[in-house]
Amino acid sequence: MAHSGSEDVQGQEEETFLYFAYGSNLMSKRIHLQNPSAAFCSVARLQDFKLDFGNSQGKASETWHGGIATIYESPGDEVWGVVWKMNKSNLSSLDKQEGVNSGTYVPIEISVYTQEGKEITCRSYQMKNYERAPPSPQYIKVICMGAKENGLPPEYQKKLNAIEPNDYKGKVSEEIEDIIQKGEAKLIRP
Repeated sequence: MAHSGSEDVQGQEEETFLYFAYGSNLMSKRIHLQNPSAAFCSVARLQDFKLDFGNSQGKASETWHGGIATIYESPGDEVWGVVWKMNKSNLSSLDKQEGVNSGTYVPIEISVYTQEGKEITCRSYQMKNYERAPPSPQYIKVICMGAKENGLPPEYQKKLNAIEPNDYKGKVSEEIEDIIQKGEAKLIRP
């Protein structure tokens, strides 16, 4: 019997999911630390949501030493980000990174729009019980570097660059410090 190959594509699609990143996972090196299957799919816009920063249940992030990104419904606003296509084998590592087990974030299903206007359904994450808090300078730097790396709209990049960080002067994890240094070196080179 002839085999059409469409079953292979179907099988592959069932093994993957789409993830909308709007925080530190905008940066490819950051998402690949724990989620090696992540493949860039597109830049996308989440309509009627706004970006915010805070501490889950009032506890500052031990990783980032300040508020971390979340989204909330806000008619007329928009959040830009990146859609990553990921293997379902990375779903538990992504959930762990996003703090689902600790109750920091909950997974949500959202519709985003590509720059071509195509609507895509994605998994994303949202903090439910948080207190607003400014992010660390390193956290903002990683988000801004990821936004630049993936070509988010210039006006949105300006908004991200204008976010006031907290006054944290220490270091974040070695992995993240390394990513920031390498990313900055890449930006400096002609």
